[in-house]
Amino acid sequence: MFTAQRISEHRDGDDLLSAGLGLDGLRAMTPPAFANPDAPTAAELRRRALWANWRGIADLTPAGGFGTIYGAMPSVPGREFHAFATLPGAKQPHRVLTQIPDGFDAKKRCLVVTASSGSRGIYGAIAVAGPWALPKGCAIAYTDKGAGTDYYDLAEKRGVRIDGTLGGADEALAFKPDSAATSGIAFKHAHSQDNPEADWGRHVRQAAEYGLQALAEALPQQAPFTFDNTRVIAVGISNGGGAVLRAAELDGKWLAGVVAGEPNIYVDAPGARALYDYTTEAALLMPCALPKLGLPAVPDIDKRCAAAVAAGLIQGADLPAQQAAAYDALRANGWTDEALRAGSISVAFDLWRAVAVTYASAYGRYGAGESPCISGFAALNADGTVRANTAAERAAWWSDASGIPPGAGVAFQVAKPGEPHDALNCLRALWTGSDAAATRVKQGIAATRAGLPRKDLPIVVLHGLDDGLVPAAFSSAPYVAMAKAGGADLRYWQVRHAQHFDAFLGLPQYGANYVPLLPYVYSALDRVWAHIDSGAALPDDAVIQTTPRGLGKALDASHLALPQ
Repeated sequence: MFTAQRISEHRDGDDLLSAGLGLDGLRAMTPPAFANPDAPTAAELRRRALWANWRGIADLTPAGGFGTIYGAMPSVPGREFHAFATLPGAKQPHRVLTQIPDGFDAKKRCLVVTASSGSRGIYGAIAVAGPWALPKGCAIAYTDKGAGTDYYDLAEKRGVRIDGTLGGADEALAFKPDSAATSGIAFKHAHSQDNPEADWGRHVRQAAEYGLQALAEALPQQAPFTFDNTRVIAVGISNGGGAVLRAAELDGKWLAGVVAGEPNIYVDAPGARALYDYTTEAALLMPCALPKLGLPAVPDIDKRCAAAVAAGLIQGADLPAQQAAAYDALRANGWTDEALRAGSISVAFDLWRAVAVTYASAYGRYGAGESPCISGFAALNADGTVRANTAAERAAWWSDASGIPPGAGVAFQVAKPGEPHDALNCLRALWTGSDAAATRVKQGIAATRAGLPRKDLPIVVLHGLDDGLVPAAFSSAPYVAMAKAGGADLRYWQVRHAQHFDAFLGLPQYGANYVPLLPYVYSALDRVWAHIDSGAALPDDAVIQTTPRGLGKALDASHLALPQ
């Protein structure tokens, strides 16, 4: 079940939370340097991966409140156990990692299991679980849930070893695609051919099993560690939030509690929509609709609106009519003004298209070189033509990438360079159409539907009501309604003025208008822990009335209005 195990110690200028960088080091605007950019060491890659993943999830700016209003960054010495884990029937492994602090609390025997947000690598949930669990003496088990940053160069036949360094195709690699393609880049989320989202719950369960195994190996005098004698709490945000909710539906009383923040979760219930459905809709309609909210128009808005007309999503004889039709269509399909405003940043970063391209390939179980609606993934020149990756780019994939191109020297090439909107229409047709490709993708999406959680399992779900990437109306709200109707022991916190990306709160306008979600994740963990540890009552459902801090002001506790 677990292979290629690697154990490392982190003390004396190194640690589990920040690789010795501390809060000041994580706040640095430039990443930790490699002595040799073409061949960084495993320790250098780990330090940089932690830097990148902290900054990709949390607002660490001095005015953002981390380390003063919520969270902490103590130096936590300990050991890490890395391995590849493979589910029965899967083509590719997922990474698992267990962090065991030297101060592990033998009396309370706590294991927090977590899954990376988005498609991030194995440290993709460090900001979610680390500051709460490690100082408390809990171990943490992580999974990349079948995604991650283990990219593979199809021309060079080089991929990523367990320690993050590059290796050849004849070595034990975290991802080695089953493909005859000889050019471009493959990555696990898009090209594993496993549809990993369908198995998120099992990834979480397997990570917890590895955590227990690693604890027994690290602390033999306290062994055995089992689900019966060790408290296991699951926590995650975004895709990680969806993963821990999928774990909550698995058989057995192996979980003691669950906290899911802004979960990407899909259920068969009124109001629910699949991520792929509303992502492809947003990719086509949102750029056209935003001026109706008083937001700046994208540079090619006329082409964007024309693409939405071509896709049959809207009608309109001129640009103003098309903009109004796009806005009205989004509102009619469940988008709120708050979600549309926050979603505008995904338009600015072209995130909708990036998500749609990757997920279409994953749901359809396409291999490398087979991605639907685009030519493939590769390093690109300024004119959109393909070039080879440099050695330095390849070396930094594992530490720097987010798991979904573009980024870290890898982009996606549209079928017709200069005409990306044709690719958007093609991606949307995979949801609305009925041909073989659409049927293939929709079968993969259907396999990701969540079921009911265990009835006696304490769960807290929390979601920002301004979330513009995974709107609560399409995900948490229908899941909560379904789960409660099925008898779940679940509480739901809805946070006003919170959107999907805490990391974007470092941007002045975002920080002025939105509050971070991580404080509510940590607070929910406190409440679930108190319930498990001493029988304290779980919190009530709440719509939390927050107060944005305003431009140029620092966050304080009064802005958050954390439930007491």
